[in-house]
Amino acid sequence: MIRIKLPVALVIVCSGLLIAGIASAQDTATEEQETTEVKLAGGSMIMQAPASWKVVEPKFSMIEAEFSIPKVEEDEAESDGRLTIMAAGGSIDANIDRWMGQFSQPDGSSSSDEATVEETEIAGMTVHIVDVSGTFADRPRPAAPPTLRDDYRMLAAIIETGGDGNYFIKFYGGKPTVDANMEMFHRFLLSLKTE
Repeated sequence: MIRIKLPVALVIVCSGLLIAGIASAQDTATEEQETTEVKLAGGSMIMQAPASWKVVEPKFSMIEAEFSIPKVEEDEAESDGRLTIMAAGGSIDANIDRWMGQFSQPDGSSSSDEATVEETEIAGMTVHIVDVSGTFADRPRPAAPPTLRDDYRMLAAIIETGGDGNYFIKFYGGKPTVDANMEMFHRFLLSLKTE
């Protein structure tokens, strides 16, 4: 697993390409015509999701907010992308390792060797950003048996809020759909504000 600590002004795209700094991403975000406001932690954290992401009823009660992200035309996955937001316990490393363990590689190599984990600061909070691809063991609910889904990608983030614990944002789906929404995912993270 590649770990990178980033200054506030940088967000690195996990494919290895450098995206412009936070200021540039925020400038681009102003081009969005509409957003959906997401309030977390009793309203103490607010984020702005792209209007193209559809708010859906969470699949289980621990999830505070859930979105369905329409798959792109070239995506052969059976379903749209899914983004969930929830507060949860456990260490940062244990949760990142769990996410890596949900993926396997066609050549048998370790998913953690291919994945990237970055650390940056947004709204005064430490945020860990994870990018991993491969065959995904999809469990829409914790107790459900896994369904293996080829050519999937996950972009995820752990926000260390301090007083409100850790928040987990997990976006996964067919790789073409996640690729197409990668910049919007980063804008979503950068929209984080505290009240």
